[in-house]
Amino acid sequence: MRRTLGLGTAMALALAAQPAWAQQVTNSAPADPVEQAAPAPDEGEGLQDIVVTAQRRSESLQRAAVAVTAVTGDALANAGITETANLGKLVPALVVQPTGGTTSFFLRGVGTNSQNSFSENAVAFNFNGVYVGRPTAPAGVFYDLERVEVVKGPQGTLYGRNATGGAINVLPRKPVLGKFGVEGLLEYGNYDAKKASGAINLPLGQVVALRVAGQVVDRDGYISDGYDDERGEAVRASILIQPSDLWSMTIVGDYYNQHGKGAGAVLLPYAGLNAPPLEDRVSVSDPRAQAAVAQFAAGIFAPPFCGGFGGFVRSGCIAQAGSDGFLDNKFYGLSATVEGDMGFGKLTIIPAWRRSDTNFRTYLPGFQGDVTDLAEQMSVEARLSSNEDQRLRYVVGAFFFDEKQQAVNFFRQGNLSTTRFAPNLRTESIAGFGQLTFDVTDAFRLVAGGRYTREDKRQRTRTAAGGLPGPIEPALGAPFTGELTFEKFTWKAGVEFDAGPASLLYANVATGFKSGGFFVAQPPNNTFAPETLTAYTAGAKNRFFGNKLQLNVEAFYWDYKDQQITFVGGVPTGTGLIAQGSITVNAGKSRIYGGEVEMRFAPSRNDLFTAVAQYLNGRYDELTTANFSPTGAPVATGCTTIGSRAANPGINGARFYDIDCSGKPTVQSPEWAFNLGYERTFPLGSTLDLVFGARTNIETSRFLNSNYRPEEKQDGFMMSDAYVTLRAEGWSLTGFINNIEDAEVLARAGTRPILDFPVGTLRPPRTYGVRVGFDF
Repeated sequence: MRRTLGLGTAMALALAAQPAWAQQVTNSAPADPVEQAAPAPDEGEGLQDIVVTAQRRSESLQRAAVAVTAVTGDALANAGITETANLGKLVPALVVQPTGGTTSFFLRGVGTNSQNSFSENAVAFNFNGVYVGRPTAPAGVFYDLERVEVVKGPQGTLYGRNATGGAINVLPRKPVLGKFGVEGLLEYGNYDAKKASGAINLPLGQVVALRVAGQVVDRDGYISDGYDDERGEAVRASILIQPSDLWSMTIVGDYYNQHGKGAGAVLLPYAGLNAPPLEDRVSVSDPRAQAAVAQFAAGIFAPPFCGGFGGFVRSGCIAQAGSDGFLDNKFYGLSATVEGDMGFGKLTIIPAWRRSDTNFRTYLPGFQGDVTDLAEQMSVEARLSSNEDQRLRYVVGAFFFDEKQQAVNFFRQGNLSTTRFAPNLRTESIAGFGQLTFDVTDAFRLVAGGRYTREDKRQRTRTAAGGLPGPIEPALGAPFTGELTFEKFTWKAGVEFDAGPASLLYANVATGFKSGGFFVAQPPNNTFAPETLTAYTAGAKNRFFGNKLQLNVEAFYWDYKDQQITFVGGVPTGTGLIAQGSITVNAGKSRIYGGEVEMRFAPSRNDLFTAVAQYLNGRYDELTTANFSPTGAPVATGCTTIGSRAANPGINGARFYDIDCSGKPTVQSPEWAFNLGYERTFPLGSTLDLVFGARTNIETSRFLNSNYRPEEKQDGFMMSDAYVTLRAEGWSLTGFINNIEDAEVLARAGTRPILDFPVGTLRPPRTYGVRVGFDF
């Protein structure tokens, strides 16, 4: 109740500030997958314009001196993207990794493996201008969108919450005054995929408009036993109040009910493990996979973790993956965006409340995990931006974030090895930030920004581990508590130069920061320190040949220090057993450099060629982690073993093996990534068009896990889509096919602890179907 009253009070205070007209974002670009456009001299010919707010003000993307990719809502619908996991195929720098009931993001090798309730993403996810804290929560928002912006590199001077690797901004469509409209999209495809989305815009008098949108998705799983399915219902209501040109308020409420079985896992080829072929997409819960695991486990003698001790049978060590995985997740959100014209500038205030109520069972790590997690966050962001006609322009702001979280995580690695913990977490973050732009001349500008952040984290966690003859669900022990405080100043400095009417050159240095935190272990060895990143960037954005050719080039060098690496290792517990748990350590430093070239070419109003190429060279200068062995024998790794130590209290000779992965490439970092596309429009009359389009995604190999086992490496691949659309005013009919090659591409990979075999999650197989759209 106090949260609700606080939100209402913040809204009332914002209204009292006499805010201004709402920002209207116009997108007239065609529905190609990735839009990066500049002001068009003639919107009938050549490339069209798109306006973004990546720098907290409305500007053409070609005039934004930052590394940002914008994908329009029409492009997302055209690509059939209704969930976060598929966004990466349209943005070469982005890798989206499903991890049980959570989602991890990697931008140019910077990211976090979100494995339990302690996790936080290094790439910020923002919905409707509101930072979303939980990795479980970036779900159910990919419908009725204006666009999605992917900002690459640290965000330390303009955004509410710090982000080391970048930010993903999901921006829904807003209500429109004085206009009635209805639009919808119906889709059916293989795997019995049924999708329906729609929106209605209702004018409520002269100064109020209401927009209600919703989506229903129901699709069978891509792997056997029904995993990798998608099921959910979402609804969003937005109301715009604009009594004058001087102020406006947009209130947005959203709800998403996510269910189904969730992401699944398959066995990966490994010596001694008779894993089913990947092309068969056999789930780890399938009897064929379980038979292979049982045969593999027959060669393991590791009491008390496996059979052969005290009369316990070897089945206690088997993965025990079942077909009863499920998602029962509910997400709620309420926010207001108040904008006011103060005469000398624009005031923006965004109070927001979000609730994430998750309950899921997953076998993604190769064993059973049951998680319930209730998180509630409240945030307020206030910004003041100057008028654009000033020589010195500024954006200054303040941010407050408060999240409370209660969870129970229960992982069963066989009947005799269980880990159960119940964290009660609290995170508070306050920040003041600002950025200045000064026009030295009409063509040359200086940019400087800074941000002070203070974050306080508290925990009260109870843990338990199953042992001999421990219960199946061990009782939680006495709580242990902890408090951490982090303070940091981040900054940005840069230059911008207009080399011509349609050419922009820029260079900048920016820093990012992600605070430290806790992981599951007995204190005092249960914390990790903050990580920092310094990014050096230089680029050029250009238009040539009468606005028909766009060529953007960017080069970058990232210096990454105290990187937070999460992996599954052995955790000493109060019961005297060694339990498997998710550990986060500061693993040293890395350096990442590369470049990106983006080209769009429209030789005629009916042809559009697109190409994006990214080169990425990431290396860990220093990276030391550890593997846990239940038998004392060395475990598989692609790194160098530099020593070992007994695992306290040394049951069965169990040991930690310290491994040095220095010099290895950063994870989720293909050296080369290409996105190529072509779209051709054939006019069939004054109001009827036939459109053919194709796009392909080509990526070289990358490691998916910091253990660097060869089984946890994705080889180079090519995935292509094609579509044909018949469209007229008010309706469209599309036939599509995605992943034409039916390639088996891994989204994630890891090692099943104790038994030490690899498991992975696959990206979608070949899919096809029809899509009908209407708009009137």
